[in-house]
Amino acid sequence: MSEPAVRLEHVGLHYGKTVALRDVTQDIPAGLMVGMIGPDGVGKSSLLSLIAGARKVQEGLVWVLGGDMSSKKHRDDVCPRIAYMPQGLGKNLYPTLSVEENLQFFG
Repeated sequence: MSEPAVRLEHVGLHYGKTVALRDVTQDIPAGLMVGMIGPDGVGKSSLLSLIAGARKVQEGLVWVLGGDMSSKKHRDDVCPRIAYMPQGLGKNLYPTLSVEENLQFFG
């Protein structure tokens, strides 16, 4: 069996006193499309930001594409290979570009 694209072990994240993620452990296999479904406020965007290297790992292990995302060197190496568009689409899109052009730009 090949190494997973993402390995999460006991991941935790908080914003002040608010707990966003608690003890998340999950492998995401390589070569598959995976979706995260859940109501607002359950930590989907927070988890994706950790996987993409856009947020600092606070607790646990976030292992992506063969390395630890708490390592600056690894993030510098892999982040150019990760397409990530954070929440708040209206604030992040360029109004002078079409929807497809925005997707291509951020991809």
